[in-house]
Amino acid sequence: MSDELRDLYQDVIIEHSKRPRNFRELGSEAHKAEGYNPLCGDEVTVYIDIENDMVKDVSFKGSGCAISTASASVMTELLKGKSRAEAEGLFKTFHDLVTGRGKNGADMENLGKLAVFAGVSEFPTRVKCAVLCWHTLRAALEGKGEAVTTE
Repeated sequence: MSDELRDLYQDVIIEHSKRPRNFRELGSEAHKAEGYNPLCGDEVTVYIDIENDMVKDVSFKGSGCAISTASASVMTELLKGKSRAEAEGLFKTFHDLVTGRGKNGADMENLGKLAVFAGVSEFPTRVKCAVLCWHTLRAALEGKGEAVTTE
């Protein structure tokens, strides 16, 4: 990872972990799911309001490490206004990025701020922290009632 990207990674992680965006519950009409990462102790609940197959609103609550909180914060910013299919595409591209399977230019461009999480792939124990909110989002979209775990 370049020094410039590493600096941006640190800045985004710190900013979003200290001041997470969309850190709130949504109303009772929202789908929700809970997730837990026993390795790090991260806990997250993701709320998503879908209207006409589009993400009308998305938010999260919980506690976790800086990477987990920042990932959820950036995720909620990027998903608003996206279709279910676009949300699923972002999930796959992000997952490939943080697991080191996808770092081509087109994917990085589609990720926006999420591209700074490419550095997570250098720290395998932190991958679960970064993807917890995404797996929890997927469970909320699918209406699964059971809690998501990274184990």
